[in-house]
Amino acid sequence: MKVLIVGASRGIGLEFVRQYRAAGAAVTATARDDAGLARLQALGATALRLDVADAASVSGLAWLVDGENFDTVVLNAGVYGPRSSGLQPPTAEEFDAVMHTNVLGVMRLLPQVAEALAPGARLAVISSRMASMALRASPSGWLYRASKAALNSVLKDVSLVLAGRAVCVAFHPGWVQTDMGGAGADLDVATSVADMRRTLAGLQPANNGCFFNHDGQPLAW
Repeated sequence: MKVLIVGASRGIGLEFVRQYRAAGAAVTATARDDAGLARLQALGATALRLDVADAASVSGLAWLVDGENFDTVVLNAGVYGPRSSGLQPPTAEEFDAVMHTNVLGVMRLLPQVAEALAPGARLAVISSRMASMALRASPSGWLYRASKAALNSVLKDVSLVLAGRAVCVAFHPGWVQTDMGGAGADLDVATSVADMRRTLAGLQPANNGCFFNHDGQPLAW
């Protein structure tokens, strides 16, 4: 089994690498800095330097993964941005940083990654329940919410393009104990990732273009 994890220097991405390597998969994973690359190499992954917010960096990915035929791809890279609790407008710099990483970076990556998918592959983006319009009950972190709602739209579009070739889904990983989620989060990273791996393994063609909780429960857009 061949797996690609984008955004794997720590947290959820690194745990995906750890668990897939423990299961015997050949894993290619990306990180932005030397420390992240070293952590990936220590787990036996093929480590690639990639900054999803940098167009030149992303443009070089295609030839690095040419001919790989990945069975599973997880696009995990993301940032939260300002911790707003209401309608505090972000600065232009904050808006650009969050949208370039969470949305534009994925839009640049997907055409390259699509060429490296094996027939019947699974492709997942790590989104958030915070993106859901139907389930929303708070405006906190509204820039992050907007970026993940846009990411869900991107996922839906790629599911239409890749229908019949891959099953494409968006995940809410849960409120996870990572640097972003904080120590008070209610789900440890190992459980979140194990749940998502289980859900990915069980995906069927009818699930293409769906939004799931980490444990496989469907979520409303």
